[in-house]
Amino acid sequence: MTYVIGKPCVDVMDRACVDECPVDCIYEGGRSLYIHPDECVDCGACEPVCPVDAIYYEDDLPDELQPYLADNEAFFTETLPGHDEPLGSPGGAAKVGPLGVDTPLVASLPKAAPTSGE
Repeated sequence: MTYVIGKPCVDVMDRACVDECPVDCIYEGGRSLYIHPDECVDCGACEPVCPVDAIYYEDDLPDELQPYLADNEAFFTETLPGHDEPLGSPGGAAKVGPLGVDTPLVASLPKAAPTSGE
C-alpha cells in the first residue's frame, strides 16, 4: 500500500509534503509531484500538510482520482518523455532533482488557470 498524489496537485506543487516526507520518496515532475510506491513507508506525514488535499492513502482514494494510483506508479516504471529508461527506484528524490516531465495522464490535462496574485 502507498499514498497517492492526485489531480489537485497538478500545476500547484506546493511541496509542503516534500518537506515533511522522512524518506524522500516524493519526486517532482513538470506539473505534479509523485510518490514512489516502493519507497513510501506509509507514515502519512505528507497527507495532512497538503494545502489542496491532493494526497490520499491508496485505500481512501476517491473514485474520481483512482486513475492516479496507476499514474503515480507509471512515473517510476514507464519511460518518460526525454528519458532513455524508466526512473525505477533511485532511492530518494533529492539526489534526482526535478525531472521536468510528467506521465501522459498529467501532461494531457489542461493547464490550471493562474490564481489571483500570480
